[in-house]
Amino acid sequence: MTAPTTEIDLGKGSPGDPGATPEAVNGARPSRGLLHDTWVLAKRGLIHMKRQPEQLSDATIQPIMFVVLFAFIFGGSIRIPGFPDEPRVYREFLLAGIMAQTLVFTAFGAAMSIANDQKNQAIDRFRSLPIARGAVIGGYAVSNVIKTMLPIIIMSLTGYAIGWRIRGSMVDTVAAYGLAIGFAFAMIWVGIWLGAMVGTPEGVTGIGFAVIFPLTFVASTFVPLQGMPGVVRTIAEWNPVTTLSDSLRELFGNPSVEPAANAPWSLQNPVLYSWIWVAIIIGVFAPLAVRAYTKKNVQ
Repeated sequence: MTAPTTEIDLGKGSPGDPGATPEAVNGARPSRGLLHDTWVLAKRGLIHMKRQPEQLSDATIQPIMFVVLFAFIFGGSIRIPGFPDEPRVYREFLLAGIMAQTLVFTAFGAAMSIANDQKNQAIDRFRSLPIARGAVIGGYAVSNVIKTMLPIIIMSLTGYAIGWRIRGSMVDTVAAYGLAIGFAFAMIWVGIWLGAMVGTPEGVTGIGFAVIFPLTFVASTFVPLQGMPGVVRTIAEWNPVTTLSDSLRELFGNPSVEPAANAPWSLQNPVLYSWIWVAIIIGVFAPLAVRAYTKKNVQ
Protein backbone atom coordinates (compact mmCIF):
# COMPACT_ATOMS: atom_id res chain seq x y z
CA MET A 1 0.00 0.00 0.00
CA THR A 2 1.25 3.44 -0.85
CA ALA A 3 1.22 5.72 2.15
CA PRO A 4 -1.22 8.61 1.69
CA THR A 5 0.23 12.01 1.02
CA THR A 6 -0.20 14.23 4.04
CA GLU A 7 1.37 17.29 5.48
CA ILE A 8 3.83 15.13 7.29
CA ASP A 9 5.92 14.23 4.26
CA LEU A 10 5.48 17.66 2.64
CA GLY A 11 6.03 16.13 -0.79
CA LYS A 12 9.73 15.71 -0.01
CA GLY A 13 9.92 11.92 -0.16
CA SER A 14 11.82 9.91 2.39
CA PRO A 15 15.15 8.14 2.75
CA GLY A 16 15.27 5.30 0.27
CA ASP A 17 12.66 6.82 -2.05
CA PRO A 18 13.91 7.43 -5.61
CA GLY A 19 12.57 10.97 -5.60
CA ALA A 20 13.65 11.91 -2.11
CA THR A 21 15.23 15.33 -1.75
CA PRO A 22 18.60 15.80 -0.01
CA GLU A 23 16.79 17.35 2.96
CA ALA A 24 14.71 14.20 3.46
CA VAL A 25 17.66 11.87 2.95
CA ASN A 26 19.81 13.75 5.43
CA GLY A 27 16.93 14.13 7.88
CA ALA A 28 17.53 17.88 7.92
CA ARG A 29 13.86 18.84 8.07
CA PRO A 30 12.79 18.63 11.73
CA SER A 31 9.49 17.46 13.10
CA ARG A 32 6.91 20.17 13.69
CA GLY A 33 6.16 18.82 17.15
CA LEU A 34 4.38 15.91 18.81
CA LEU A 35 0.90 17.43 18.75
CA HIS A 36 1.14 18.43 15.08
CA ASP A 37 2.48 15.06 13.96
CA THR A 38 -0.06 13.16 16.06
CA TRP A 39 -2.93 15.10 14.50
CA VAL A 40 -1.60 14.58 10.96
CA LEU A 41 -1.41 10.83 11.52
CA ALA A 42 -4.85 10.84 13.14
CA LYS A 43 -6.24 12.54 10.04
CA ARG A 44 -4.67 9.79 7.97
CA GLY A 45 -6.69 7.24 9.94
CA LEU A 46 -9.88 9.23 9.43
CA ILE A 47 -9.23 9.44 5.69
CA HIS A 48 -8.92 5.65 5.61
CA MET A 49 -12.31 5.44 7.33
CA LYS A 50 -13.82 7.62 4.61
CA ARG A 51 -12.22 5.65 1.78
CA GLN A 52 -12.84 2.19 3.26
CA PRO A 53 -16.18 2.41 5.09
CA GLU A 54 -16.55 -1.38 5.05
CA GLN A 55 -13.96 -1.53 7.84
CA LEU A 56 -16.52 0.14 10.12
CA SER A 57 -19.02 -2.71 9.86
CA ASP A 58 -18.26 -3.84 13.44
CA ALA A 59 -19.12 -0.35 14.72
CA THR A 60 -22.14 0.34 12.50
CA ILE A 61 -23.92 -2.70 11.04
CA GLN A 62 -23.18 -5.11 13.88
CA PRO A 63 -24.72 -3.00 16.72
CA ILE A 64 -27.85 -2.37 14.67
CA MET A 65 -28.09 -6.10 13.93
CA PHE A 66 -27.84 -6.95 17.64
CA VAL A 67 -30.50 -4.37 18.52
CA VAL A 68 -32.93 -5.77 15.95
CA LEU A 69 -32.28 -9.41 16.89
CA PHE A 70 -32.60 -8.99 20.64
CA ALA A 71 -35.32 -6.33 20.67
CA PHE A 72 -37.67 -7.91 18.16
CA ILE A 73 -36.81 -11.63 18.22
CA PHE A 74 -35.46 -12.56 21.66
CA GLY A 75 -36.83 -9.63 23.61
CA GLY A 76 -40.32 -11.10 23.84
CA SER A 77 -39.07 -13.87 26.15
CA ILE A 78 -36.80 -11.76 28.38
CA ARG A 79 -38.21 -10.10 31.50
CA ILE A 80 -36.67 -7.35 33.61
CA PRO A 81 -37.41 -7.95 37.31
CA GLY A 82 -39.32 -5.13 38.93
CA PHE A 83 -40.68 -3.66 35.69
CA PRO A 84 -43.89 -4.26 33.73
CA ASP A 85 -43.82 -6.72 30.87
CA GLU A 86 -43.70 -4.18 28.05
CA PRO A 87 -41.53 -4.17 24.88
CA ARG A 88 -40.33 -0.65 25.70
CA VAL A 89 -38.84 -1.78 29.02
CA TYR A 90 -36.56 -4.41 27.54
CA ARG A 91 -35.55 -2.21 24.63
CA GLU A 92 -34.45 0.53 27.00
CA PHE A 93 -32.62 -2.05 29.12
CA LEU A 94 -31.02 -3.54 26.00
CA LEU A 95 -29.62 -0.41 24.40
CA ALA A 96 -27.12 0.37 27.17
CA GLY A 97 -25.82 -3.19 26.92
CA ILE A 98 -25.44 -3.02 23.14
CA MET A 99 -23.67 0.31 23.52
CA ALA A 100 -21.31 -1.17 26.14
CA GLN A 101 -20.54 -4.13 23.87
CA THR A 102 -19.83 -1.80 20.95
CA LEU A 103 -17.47 0.29 23.10
CA VAL A 104 -15.54 -2.83 24.08
CA PHE A 105 -15.26 -3.77 20.41
CA THR A 106 -13.44 -0.50 19.69
CA ALA A 107 -10.34 -2.48 20.62
CA PHE A 108 -10.80 -4.37 17.34
CA GLY A 109 -10.68 -1.21 15.24
CA ALA A 110 -7.47 0.02 16.84
CA ALA A 111 -5.86 -3.42 16.64
CA MET A 112 -6.77 -3.86 12.98
CA SER A 113 -5.45 -0.40 12.11
CA ILE A 114 -1.97 -1.02 13.47
CA ALA A 115 -1.89 -4.66 12.29
CA ASN A 116 -2.76 -3.64 8.74
CA ASP A 117 -0.09 -0.92 8.75
CA GLN A 118 2.49 -3.42 9.98
CA LYS A 119 1.48 -5.95 7.37
CA ASN A 120 1.58 -3.54 4.43
CA GLN A 121 4.77 -1.87 5.74
CA ALA A 122 3.25 1.56 6.17
CA ILE A 123 4.97 1.77 9.55
CA ASP A 124 8.30 1.27 7.81
CA ARG A 125 7.47 4.39 5.82
CA PHE A 126 6.70 6.27 9.03
CA ARG A 127 10.13 5.41 10.44
CA SER A 128 11.76 7.12 7.46
CA LEU A 129 9.89 10.38 8.04
CA PRO A 130 10.77 13.17 10.49
CA ILE A 131 7.98 12.30 12.94
CA ALA A 132 8.06 13.11 16.64
CA ARG A 133 8.58 10.12 18.90
CA GLY A 134 5.20 8.79 20.05
CA ALA A 135 3.24 10.48 17.27
CA VAL A 136 2.40 7.24 15.46
CA ILE A 137 0.80 5.59 18.48
CA GLY A 138 -0.80 8.88 19.42
CA GLY A 139 -2.27 9.12 15.94
CA TYR A 140 -3.84 5.67 16.25
CA ALA A 141 -5.33 6.59 19.64
CA VAL A 142 -6.74 9.95 18.53
CA SER A 143 -8.20 8.70 15.25
CA ASN A 144 -9.90 5.77 16.96
CA VAL A 145 -11.36 7.99 19.68
CA ILE A 146 -12.90 10.16 16.96
CA LYS A 147 -14.16 7.05 15.14
CA THR A 148 -15.85 6.00 18.39
CA MET A 149 -18.22 8.94 18.06
CA LEU A 150 -19.81 7.31 15.00
CA PRO A 151 -21.13 4.14 16.67
CA ILE A 152 -22.23 6.15 19.71
CA ILE A 153 -24.30 8.40 17.47
CA ILE A 154 -25.61 5.45 15.46
CA MET A 155 -26.59 3.58 18.62
CA SER A 156 -28.41 6.62 20.01
CA LEU A 157 -30.35 7.14 16.77
CA THR A 158 -31.14 3.43 16.50
CA GLY A 159 -32.36 3.47 20.08
CA TYR A 160 -34.72 6.35 19.42
CA ALA A 161 -36.04 4.49 16.39
CA ILE A 162 -37.04 1.47 18.53
CA GLY A 163 -38.45 3.47 21.43
CA TRP A 164 -35.44 4.10 23.69
CA ARG A 165 -35.45 7.47 25.42
CA ILE A 166 -33.01 9.38 27.63
CA ARG A 167 -34.89 9.94 30.89
CA GLY A 168 -32.05 11.22 33.05
CA SER A 169 -30.99 14.83 33.62
CA MET A 170 -28.73 16.75 31.27
CA VAL A 171 -25.83 16.36 33.71
CA ASP A 172 -26.35 12.60 33.92
CA THR A 173 -26.63 12.34 30.15
CA VAL A 174 -23.33 14.16 29.64
CA ALA A 175 -21.79 11.92 32.31
CA ALA A 176 -23.07 8.83 30.47
CA TYR A 177 -21.57 9.84 27.15
CA GLY A 178 -18.37 10.91 28.91
CA LEU A 179 -18.07 7.47 30.52
CA ALA A 180 -18.74 5.84 27.14
CA ILE A 181 -15.94 7.79 25.48
CA GLY A 182 -13.59 7.20 28.41
CA PHE A 183 -14.15 3.43 28.34
CA ALA A 184 -13.69 3.36 24.57
CA PHE A 185 -10.41 5.25 24.94
CA ALA A 186 -9.22 2.64 27.43
CA MET A 187 -10.16 -0.23 25.10
CA ILE A 188 -8.31 1.49 22.25
CA TRP A 189 -5.07 1.04 24.19
CA VAL A 190 -5.88 -2.65 24.55
CA GLY A 191 -6.33 -2.75 20.78
CA ILE A 192 -3.06 -0.92 20.07
CA TRP A 193 -1.21 -3.36 22.32
CA LEU A 194 -2.91 -6.35 20.67
CA GLY A 195 -2.19 -5.07 17.16
CA ALA A 196 1.45 -4.34 17.97
CA MET A 197 1.95 -7.74 19.62
CA VAL A 198 0.20 -9.90 17.02
CA GLY A 199 1.10 -7.93 13.92
CA THR A 200 -1.41 -9.46 11.46
CA PRO A 201 -5.14 -8.77 10.91
CA GLU A 202 -5.85 -12.51 10.94
CA GLY A 203 -4.18 -12.96 14.31
CA VAL A 204 -6.04 -9.97 15.75
CA THR A 205 -9.38 -11.40 14.62
CA GLY A 206 -8.68 -14.83 16.09
CA ILE A 207 -7.41 -13.66 19.47
CA GLY A 208 -9.89 -10.82 19.76
CA PHE A 209 -12.95 -12.96 19.21
CA ALA A 210 -11.63 -15.68 21.52
CA VAL A 211 -11.11 -13.25 24.43
CA ILE A 212 -13.12 -10.06 23.97
CA PHE A 213 -16.32 -11.46 22.44
CA PRO A 214 -17.15 -13.85 25.35
CA LEU A 215 -16.39 -11.07 27.83
CA THR A 216 -19.34 -9.06 26.51
CA PHE A 217 -21.77 -11.96 26.95
CA VAL A 218 -20.80 -12.94 30.51
CA ALA A 219 -22.32 -9.67 31.66
CA SER A 220 -25.65 -7.88 31.97
CA THR A 221 -25.42 -6.63 28.39
CA PHE A 222 -28.46 -8.54 27.12
CA VAL A 223 -30.07 -10.19 30.16
CA PRO A 224 -30.26 -9.53 33.92
CA LEU A 225 -27.76 -11.39 36.08
CA GLN A 226 -30.43 -13.13 38.16
CA GLY A 227 -30.87 -16.01 35.73
CA MET A 228 -27.16 -16.88 35.46
CA PRO A 229 -25.69 -19.92 37.24
CA GLY A 230 -23.52 -19.35 40.32
CA VAL A 231 -19.94 -19.16 39.02
CA VAL A 232 -20.91 -17.37 35.82
CA ARG A 233 -22.97 -14.87 37.79
CA THR A 234 -20.06 -14.13 40.14
CA ILE A 235 -17.79 -13.45 37.17
CA ALA A 236 -20.48 -11.26 35.59
CA GLU A 237 -20.95 -9.26 38.80
CA TRP A 238 -17.31 -8.14 38.71
CA ASN A 239 -17.08 -7.87 34.93
CA PRO A 240 -16.55 -4.19 33.99
CA VAL A 241 -18.82 -4.70 30.97
CA THR A 242 -21.66 -5.37 33.42
CA THR A 243 -21.02 -2.23 35.42
CA LEU A 244 -20.56 -0.17 32.26
CA SER A 245 -23.97 -1.36 31.03
CA ASP A 246 -25.56 -0.68 34.43
CA SER A 247 -23.87 2.74 34.64
CA LEU A 248 -25.27 3.80 31.28
CA ARG A 249 -28.74 2.59 32.29
CA GLU A 250 -28.52 4.48 35.56
CA LEU A 251 -27.27 7.72 33.99
CA PHE A 252 -29.71 7.59 31.07
CA GLY A 253 -32.57 6.87 33.49
CA ASN A 254 -33.39 3.54 31.82
CA PRO A 255 -34.69 0.33 33.44
CA SER A 256 -32.04 -1.43 35.50
CA VAL A 257 -32.26 -4.17 38.11
CA GLU A 258 -31.79 -2.75 41.59
CA PRO A 259 -28.86 -4.52 43.32
CA ALA A 260 -29.68 -6.48 46.45
CA ALA A 261 -28.47 -5.29 49.82
CA ASN A 262 -25.81 -8.02 49.84
CA ALA A 263 -24.77 -7.40 46.23
CA PRO A 264 -21.05 -6.92 45.49
CA TRP A 265 -19.58 -3.42 45.76
CA SER A 266 -19.18 -3.34 41.99
CA LEU A 267 -22.95 -3.54 41.43
CA GLN A 268 -23.74 -1.02 44.15
CA ASN A 269 -21.29 1.52 42.71
CA PRO A 270 -21.29 0.81 38.96
CA VAL A 271 -20.23 4.28 37.78
CA LEU A 272 -17.27 4.56 40.13
CA TYR A 273 -16.27 0.93 39.47
CA SER A 274 -16.36 1.53 35.71
CA TRP A 275 -14.16 4.62 35.99
CA ILE A 276 -11.71 2.67 38.16
CA TRP A 277 -11.47 0.11 35.36
CA VAL A 278 -10.91 2.88 32.81
CA ALA A 279 -7.94 4.10 34.87
CA ILE A 280 -6.60 0.56 35.37
CA ILE A 281 -6.85 -0.38 31.69
CA ILE A 282 -5.14 2.81 30.52
CA GLY A 283 -2.51 2.58 33.25
CA VAL A 284 -1.65 -1.01 32.32
CA PHE A 285 -2.13 -1.20 28.57
CA ALA A 286 -0.90 2.22 27.44
CA PRO A 287 2.69 1.50 28.63
CA LEU A 288 2.43 -2.08 27.32
CA ALA A 289 1.26 -0.78 23.93
CA VAL A 290 4.12 1.73 23.71
CA ARG A 291 6.62 -0.95 24.72
CA ALA A 292 5.30 -3.53 22.24
CA TYR A 293 5.20 -1.03 19.39
CA THR A 294 8.67 0.31 20.17
CA LYS A 295 10.19 -3.15 20.44
CA LYS A 296 8.72 -4.26 17.12
CA ASN A 297 8.89 -1.13 15.00
CA VAL A 298 11.55 1.22 16.33
CA GLN A 299 15.13 0.30 15.47
